[in-house]
Amino acid sequence: MSRKRTGGCLCGAVRFELDGEPFLIGVCHCADCRKESGSAFTFYAKWPRAAFRVTGETRTYAGRDFCPACGARLFNLHAEDVELRVGSLDEAPTTIGSPSQEGWIKRRETWLAPIGGASQSTEDTPR
Repeated sequence: MSRKRTGGCLCGAVRFELDGEPFLIGVCHCADCRKESGSAFTFYAKWPRAAFRVTGETRTYAGRDFCPACGARLFNLHAEDVELRVGSLDEAPTTIGSPSQEGWIKRRETWLAPIGGASQSTEDTPR
């Protein structure tokens, strides 16, 4: 039986389900991810698009889906996958594993150490 995960936005108007495990887990330090998250980096994971179901209305800005009611940033839908903001999962993200890649490390805060075992890209990480 495949593992199911659920999540959604802050107000609950958008909900989603995911089947199975992510095929990629990463962290991005780029300026866009900083601005969209309001944090020093974005923590994300990718699943095949077929493993993802969403209910509720979302809006999209520059490929980034969010809840129009509460503004919570949720995911990026691509043709073959969904890149999910791990903080939008209902359970603590520690159950999905550690990041395998870290992108835009030239913008990583000096007080953040590199993630052990993760590939390090100066700028973009491969999609």
